[in-house]
Amino acid sequence: MGLTAALAVHPASGHGAAARIADAVAARLRLAVERLDVLTATSVEESRALMRSAHAEGLDVLIVLGGDGAAHQGVQFCADHDVALGLVPSGTGNDFARALGTPPDALTAADKLAEALRAGTRRTLDLGRLGGAEGSGAGEQGAWFATVLCSGFDAAVNARANSLRWPSGPRRYDVAILAELAAFRPRPVTLHTDEGTLELDATLIAVGNTPYYGGGVPICPQATPDDGLFDVTVIGAAGRLQLLRLLPGLRTGAHLDHPAVRTLRTRTLSIETGIETGTGPGWPAYADGESQGTTPVTATCVPDALTVVAP
Repeated sequence: MGLTAALAVHPASGHGAAARIADAVAARLRLAVERLDVLTATSVEESRALMRSAHAEGLDVLIVLGGDGAAHQGVQFCADHDVALGLVPSGTGNDFARALGTPPDALTAADKLAEALRAGTRRTLDLGRLGGAEGSGAGEQGAWFATVLCSGFDAAVNARANSLRWPSGPRRYDVAILAELAAFRPRPVTLHTDEGTLELDATLIAVGNTPYYGGGVPICPQATPDDGLFDVTVIGAAGRLQLLRLLPGLRTGAHLDHPAVRTLRTRTLSIETGIETGTGPGWPAYADGESQGTTPVTATCVPDALTVVAP
């Protein structure tokens, strides 16, 4: 018997790109499966309900047509229901698809995914699992993340980028960076890792299951989602001028050579800053580009938590 698949379409992804190409993507995928249901949703709640219904009818593969926000929802469902995940990128950042080596063009990605479906090409990946994010129902319930958990300056940039209507693509993050530089200040941070506790003044913490966030920024360039460990990048107490000099290197991975940057590897991590250290409100925390409330936040790397269909 052939595969039963569902194509989850998030019409707003990529400023409407997903809606425009949904029929063409579905046509390509139908050549590789016995059954393909198209699930079009305009809200997270609607998307989850449609996925549950598809699962009840027998579902082998969930394919997400959208950006990182849509992929994040697909990861939650697939990890919790033991369903394989496929990605066709059509969003702003597409960082998870990038980490999987998925072609950036959606129709090319759909063709490659169809080939992988026919060949039965699958791999298992680690995921991060959150716990204890203050003020976030998702975090308290143990949300999964596939790419990067971040807190501090980069999380503030993420929040601002999500609020911008212009420009599109990675340049949206560049504009958000410039806007956040004026207001952001380093803060005392406590990190609890497998190897012990680290206390320092920090500007940002990025916890990578995969290398990329922010539309292709390799913040944790050596992270791989199959080694059972997070790669953590910490930028210490950097002032505005230091940040301005450091930021161009983020897109090449050269930031790892900066004296204000330190890296570590760990299976578990807790980030404490703000209220819990007596220095003010907690920092925002984002995972896969989605808000997870504020610190304190904890994360654990869970091996083989997700099966993906990928070229």
